[in-house]
Amino acid sequence: MSAEHRRETIIEILKTAAVPVSGAELSQKCQVSRQIIVQDISWLRAAGCQILSTTKGYLLQNSPSCTCVLKVQHTDEQIEDELNTIVDLGGTVLDVSVYHDVYGYLNAPLYATSRHQVQTFLESLKQRKANPLKNLTADVHCHTIEADSDHTLTMIEQALQKKGYLLQRVK
Repeated sequence: MSAEHRRETIIEILKTAAVPVSGAELSQKCQVSRQIIVQDISWLRAAGCQILSTTKGYLLQNSPSCTCVLKVQHTDEQIEDELNTIVDLGGTVLDVSVYHDVYGYLNAPLYATSRHQVQTFLESLKQRKANPLKNLTADVHCHTIEADSDHTLTMIEQALQKKGYLLQRVK
């Protein structure tokens, strides 16, 4: 398979995928090493393809969506409720970020689109005995939220405000 054909195959696989596709899965389908897939992804990004890297694999980002950044604050016990509120209203939690006085801007991809993915994230934190990023900044953190419309983003914002989690809409 030529490099051009392989890259077209990668795009087609990502276009039809409902969940992230791992580099290992792409390398198996294209019959090349994972390193070749990493290089192809870099080449495709340089060519303008909007490919997101997540902890679960690669996703092709659809451009006709709306995004905003919401600054929130809540306890560890409220993480599940906050994230479920967002995904239940049709949002995708793309990431979590904090600004720390010493470490600066820290960002981690989440790409949570469902309660199942929220649960998987929470189980991962628990199994690894990891502290959420928000714990570095007195529970204050930001999420980049993606949705199909500004109306959906407004509904999410209002729901988080009603629950007392929302501090402000950053952008």
